[in-house]
Amino acid sequence: MSTDRPDRTPAPDPGTRAPAEASSRAEIDAFLAQIKALGPAAAGGARGRLIFALDATMSRQPTWDTACRLQAEMFREAAAVGGLDIQLLYYRGFGECRASKWISQTERLADLMARIDCRGGQTQIGKVLAHARRESEANKVQVLVFVGDAMEEPLDHLCAAAGELGLCGVAAFMFQEGGDPVAEQAFREIARLTRGAYCRFDPGAAHQLGELLRAAAAYAAGGVRALADLTARSGAGSRKLLQQLT
Repeated sequence: MSTDRPDRTPAPDPGTRAPAEASSRAEIDAFLAQIKALGPAAAGGARGRLIFALDATMSRQPTWDTACRLQAEMFREAAAVGGLDIQLLYYRGFGECRASKWISQTERLADLMARIDCRGGQTQIGKVLAHARRESEANKVQVLVFVGDAMEEPLDHLCAAAGELGLCGVAAFMFQEGGDPVAEQAFREIARLTRGAYCRFDPGAAHQLGELLRAAAAYAAGGVRALADLTARSGAGSRKLLQQLT
């Protein structure tokens, strides 16, 4: 893997939620609940390490822009717990899959992301899983965060790679934009095999993605206790992860 340095509709009743919004909220709540079973993430006193992997194929352009804005929230949440080093990993185009150096400053990560544009191509989730395993074998990685909307690879191959990643103790948090059923099946299996968690968010729903990224960062930096503290402070996004990890 190379390295990039680089209509009119009635107004909703304020006391009720639209069905789609309620459904998304329920999914996020259920997701956060999974995280408790994972136990500690980073060792006491150590900085957490998180790989932030993104599908940068053409269908992801609107959410890529959102992710560029939201990634700073991961650093802020982790800083409150004890710190986090993040590596940016993305794929796009014809077989292009690149990883940055490990980064501890949010400005540096934002600068790297701002230089990347989305390009047409197929998914390369297998490369993401293999890279995360190699990185963790060299120096422990607590969490792989993946944000994508599709899966175009043999599922059995991905499951094998996810199993190897799980043996390394890396929890994969699989965040799915939209509702593609093929992607959902794959993302759920990867999360299960790595003892991680899965969640779907609505296309363009920055607040939902932001909640999930903050929760992932809290877990990577401080484990279940940090995630539980975040849940007490901010609620739904982190709660869904917490439920899945118990």
